[in-house]
Amino acid sequence: MKSENVTQGERESKSAQKGAIIWLTGYSGAGKTTLGTGLTRKLYELGFLVYMLDGDQVRQGLNSDLGFSSEDRGENIRRIGEVAKLFADAGLLAVVAFISPFREGRDRVRAGMQKNRFVEVFVDCSLEVCEARDSKGLYKKARSGDLKDFTGISSPYESPLSPEVHLQTDEMGVDECVNKIIGHMVEVEIIKSPKSQ
Repeated sequence: MKSENVTQGERESKSAQKGAIIWLTGYSGAGKTTLGTGLTRKLYELGFLVYMLDGDQVRQGLNSDLGFSSEDRGENIRRIGEVAKLFADAGLLAVVAFISPFREGRDRVRAGMQKNRFVEVFVDCSLEVCEARDSKGLYKKARSGDLKDFTGISSPYESPLSPEVHLQTDEMGVDECVNKIIGHMVEVEIIKSPKSQ
């Protein structure tokens, strides 16, 4: 019996996928959670091992001690990146749906991953449409000054410069977006084509 740890390659040899992070970034209301949920469901139904990390979910537990200052947001993304990397190392597909407004934080996660194991998905939507979709009233609170450090209003958002996948969610439907992400994952061999399984 071998006494070494099981490697990432050994874990991946048991499935039709490679461990990877699919990182959805964009304004609040752009559709990250909706797309992340749809992508996770579709990948699961196709037989892949997948788990989604969402901003609200993580803020209630792992990162409940963090606020929304630039420093705390940076730490929030650092921790999420570390968790997602562990999932990917275990051979899972980690779908991450966070505003993650700063390029530096997203790039730091990417730098810790092997080539083609980090897929940055820019969930692009105009601020006007995001505000119109805002069921929680967050934009209204931010514009009135009741909510500080809100991305797009009182705090900046740095759009990805060269994302692997760019989705215009004010023009594209959920299924179209999900299929585009999956198409890229097949193209860079994170997953095998569902038709070839």
